[in-house]
Amino acid sequence: MEEALENGFPSESEDTSPLLHKEWQHTDDGSLDIYGRPALRHKSGNWRASAIILGVEVLESLAYYAIATNLVMYMSKILHEGNASIAASVSTWMGTGYLTPFLGALVADSYWGRYWTIFISALIYLLGMVILTISASISFLKPPQCEGSSCPSATEAQKLVFFSGLNLIAFGGGGIKSSLLPLGADQFEEGNPVEKQRKGSFFNWFYFTLNLGALISSTFIIWIEDNINWAVGFGIATLFMALAVVGFISGTWIYRLQRPSESSVKRGLQVLVASLKKTSLEVPVDSSDLYEMQGKTSMALGSQKLVHTDEFRFLDKAATMTALDVKNDGSPIPWRLCTVTQVEELKILLRLLPIWLTSIVYFTGYSQMCTTFIEQGSVMDAAMGPFSVPPASLFAFEILSVMILVLIYDTFIVSTIKWFVGKGSGLSELQRMGVGRFLIILAMSAAALVERMRLKRICAGESMSIAWQLPQYFILGASEVFNCIGQLEFFYGQAPDTMRSMFIAFSLLTNSFGSYLSSFIVTAVASATSGEGQPGWIPDDLNVGHLDYFFWALAGLSAFNFGIFIVFARRYRLKKVMVEH
Repeated sequence: MEEALENGFPSESEDTSPLLHKEWQHTDDGSLDIYGRPALRHKSGNWRASAIILGVEVLESLAYYAIATNLVMYMSKILHEGNASIAASVSTWMGTGYLTPFLGALVADSYWGRYWTIFISALIYLLGMVILTISASISFLKPPQCEGSSCPSATEAQKLVFFSGLNLIAFGGGGIKSSLLPLGADQFEEGNPVEKQRKGSFFNWFYFTLNLGALISSTFIIWIEDNINWAVGFGIATLFMALAVVGFISGTWIYRLQRPSESSVKRGLQVLVASLKKTSLEVPVDSSDLYEMQGKTSMALGSQKLVHTDEFRFLDKAATMTALDVKNDGSPIPWRLCTVTQVEELKILLRLLPIWLTSIVYFTGYSQMCTTFIEQGSVMDAAMGPFSVPPASLFAFEILSVMILVLIYDTFIVSTIKWFVGKGSGLSELQRMGVGRFLIILAMSAAALVERMRLKRICAGESMSIAWQLPQYFILGASEVFNCIGQLEFFYGQAPDTMRSMFIAFSLLTNSFGSYLSSFIVTAVASATSGEGQPGWIPDDLNVGHLDYFFWALAGLSAFNFGIFIVFARRYRLKKVMVEH
């Protein structure tokens, strides 16, 4: 009790009297309840609310991966699409799924808020799942089954129904991906040391639940789709999504919600335009002479004011006041005068860009799990003890590794690091990302060593068990635990209050761009190393190629990227919120 009083916050179990502790009734971060009233600290948020959000994430992940993991097989076996058409359609759908979070983030941060964005997006998502299930259930919505070598293609009307459902899932998923994680993190106050530490654990558990859903789908539901009935598998996934909607609604009255603000894109453009209009203007030496709103919050509703930094001084011109920058009533002209906080929001984005770019290179190596790792496994002996293991099934081992390592990290590693370094939450987000980016080097190196050993055995007329791939999948899983969770937490933490959904979407985009970069590198390497009778590093027959050289090249690229990351991470200046007493 005394410790709680010294920290200025009551313990979670403490019965705070409204008469004695009025300053403790409401949260200090401006969060509201569903009715727009200030959120009560002891009746809202914390693990009570975030646990519901974690449950929603499990169910949504189950539904999504039940579709995404087996989409290629459905389009091939049921719709009778050709390989080129399937590749184009799936790539387009997945690309849309990574881009729509930006639309969802823009709507959440600027118009609807995170709660209503998730609610409406989940209904759109559920509608898409229902349409997809109906498409797989009703015979006239599917082409006839193959008879011998004759496989009729789906009609345009049948494709329209199927792809309508698929694209509704992509758009609905965009709103959920961009807003569910930030909403969960919003349930913990940044200014409360105890809740801030719990927020770090929340990011770990969110990633755990995401992978739990993927693991169940990639084993249980996929088996039902392949061996029993596609409509039954899709129907089960739809049921999970319906339960996710119901679960999300059940927490409505205990969520802590943040107000949407004006468009973050508009606020950034205002800073650029205002700075350009004052190119010849000198910036005051004393930063206190720059324009800022009075009071605790900035001009954007629900946004805390940010401390001025000396980087990108040119942008400070936007906050340098002149007689032309205000109206007759003394109010600022938005496209001529911006607050320090508004300027700092754009500076944060600029500071993040180098970190963001190194994340793209990281995911170039990470994406090998779904491509060259599987190709490598396809030319190895699939026997693992009494079982025959398909190469793609090792993806489930990676997921399981991530889940186990998340538990170990959150329960053991964090406490061990705290004991050694004395930090409240263990490693910082940038340190976690650094560990993950170092481990990706080891994962690529392990894959190269396995491939080199495999080629030697092939020359000797021997086979090599696919079990030798397990270490590279395990190291990759460890890399994911450190980098991916740390990156999500870092981008959320550095985001201005008005742009958190946007920054999460910005973080997720590195996965998409990393996959595109990987495709480009594979194509370029295959072209550059083949020709004139040479099979190249990545030929159709890997037994005559040198996939090990390709993995070594990725290890070298990852090492170079790690060095660049260290340089920018050491120079990075963390966001500071202005505290006014």
